[in-house]
Amino acid sequence: MSRIDKVAALMKPERLWSRAEVRSRPSPVPRVAGVYAWYFLRPPAGVSTRDCHKIRGAALLYVGISPKPPPANGAAPSRQTLCGRIRCHFSGNAAGSTLRLTLGCLLAETLGIELRRVGSGRRLTFADGEQRLSEWMDRNARVCWMPVEQPWTIEEQLISKLSLPLNLRSNERHSFHPVLTEIRRDHRYRANTLPIWKRSE
Repeated sequence: MSRIDKVAALMKPERLWSRAEVRSRPSPVPRVAGVYAWYFLRPPAGVSTRDCHKIRGAALLYVGISPKPPPANGAAPSRQTLCGRIRCHFSGNAAGSTLRLTLGCLLAETLGIELRRVGSGRRLTFADGEQRLSEWMDRNARVCWMPVEQPWTIEEQLISKLSLPLNLRSNERHSFHPVLTEIRRDHRYRANTLPIWKRSE
């Protein structure tokens, strides 16, 4: 399958998958390298979908890859797969998922959640608000994927050709980029001024 066909497969998927489906066992998501695309039935407030690709009432707002490109220093490449990465986005936390960090910052007021330092204080998550974020994704987020042996070879092509307001890396041209950058920076700054979150709070 050519790069063009792979891009088309993400824009015209046979189906979009929900959080419950992805988390089922066995998961339908393959344990291989690839590219994934996130569609939203309802975007976070303030995110325009006017120029975004849409299918079956959902707007494509973010794309990602798994694994990342091999390290330039010759270290062993990541062994992450589509299955592990997509499940992390759906059920992990903001420290391990850029998508969850972005969504949580955009939805903080709507969901009543707050970015906080946790554990030793080096990690930032939405603490006990992560479950509310997962529930929001359960209602609004859908995903599809395409196995690709070296997914980083087409990631920038996707970002350059599509309107993807939730992508930051290599997406400086997008009008929402400076807005999202500032929102995330503000949430990080506030989190670092607050005490480390304890479960009893």
